Amino acid sequence: MPIAQLISPENLYQRLEEPGLVILDCRASLGDLDYGRRSYAQGHIEGARLADLDRDLSGKVVRGVTGRHPLPSPGHLLERFQAWGINANSDVVLYDDGPGAYAARAWWLLAWLGKRSGVYILNGGLKAWHEARLPLSLNAPPAERGHLSAKPDASLVVTAQQLAAQLPEGRLTLLDARAQPRFNGEAEPIDPVAGHIPGAHCLDFSKNIGPAGTFLAPEQLHERFKAYEGKEVVAYCGSGVTACHNLFAMCLAGLPLAKLYAGSWSEWITDPQRPVATGAG
Repeated sequence: MPIAQLISPENLYQRLEEPGLVILDCRASLGDLDYGRRSYAQGHIEGARLADLDRDLSGKVVRGVTGRHPLPSPGHLLERFQAWGINANSDVVLYDDGPGAYAARAWWLLAWLGKRSGVYILNGGLKAWHEARLPLSLNAPPAERGHLSAKPDASLVVTAQQLAAQLPEGRLTLLDARAQPRFNGEAEPIDPVAGHIPGAHCLDFSKNIGPAGTFLAPEQLHERFKAYEGKEVVAYCGSGVTACHNLFAMCLAGLPLAKLYAGSWSEWITDPQRPVATGAG
């Protein structure tokens, strides 16, 4: 079974009564910490549980040390997955407002802990759900604790120290998921330093999505990522969230799951000794 899978709103709606199905509402906003909770309370897909980006899917931010969304501890993350009812054989559907960046973060975290089958992203997210005229619910899902066991896969993660040590070798292929102006250093609305990690390539995650708001077809995604096939790819972004969208898209394209620099740009720039580049690269 492929590690990256999509599900349509219509297909999900038909499966809502399926025993063992777990749905996680991953809606978030980088500029509004309570957006996800507020949106969930105003209506969610029936049976969905709230997976909060900052409280559930990230660890504690340490100023001057970590990025904006450090990885949660494996123990904390496993506890959350179990509390949401996830078992080894569960089918899990993840959604956000539409593009899939926050859902992809949850997808990657599940893969990191070893759950790599039966995990789907709702294609087009809640925007597509609304367009299909499907209902939302205000009901709280029943509490059903799962028994997922997990072991984090260190091979999927690159630390800042490892990246800094390997950067001069030129062996790694860095893919930056941020938009071109941020990559170039022309604009930086979030972090205190503009630019990118030297040698990186800009692959704006939003271009994995077509005009209809859904993921491009696998063959189109393969065309986008084929230049990096067979290379040691490390994905990063501003804080380790949208990079997961590129990792998911690469897997949809048939490429293997690449590595994530989870601290990403917001962690990289906490050390002024680390090099910074500007321009198109």
